[in-house]
Amino acid sequence: MASDKLHMFDDGTFESEVLKSSVPVLVDFWAPWCTPCKMIAPSVEALAQEYAGQVKVGKLNIDNSPMVAQRYRVMSIPTLLVFKDGQPVDQIIGAVGKDQIAAMLDRAL
Repeated sequence: MASDKLHMFDDGTFESEVLKSSVPVLVDFWAPWCTPCKMIAPSVEALAQEYAGQVKVGKLNIDNSPMVAQRYRVMSIPTLLVFKDGQPVDQIIGAVGKDQIAAMLDRAL
C-alpha cells in the first residue's frame, strides 16, 4: 500500500521537488526489477508517514529517470540519498533496516 506522504520524483520534477525543497528530502533510487528495493520499500513508506512535515520522502525509478541517477552517480540500487539545501548530505547503498534509514534522517534534521 503506497503512502499518501510518499512522493514520486522523476527527471522533470527533481529540481523543484528535491533541490528546491525547504525541508530535507530522502530519495530512494530504485527499479521495479530490484528485489532489495522491494525489501526496503515498506520501511521507506513507513518513514514517509513518521517524518511527515519534517522530511520529504520519495522514490525515483532509475529506469524511467536515468538523468538524475547519472548526475548523482547512482551505480547500484537501492541507493538512498538525503538532500538538504539542494545538496546531497548523506547516503546509504543497499538494503538496510528501517532504524538505519531513520538515523540518517535524524542526522539531516
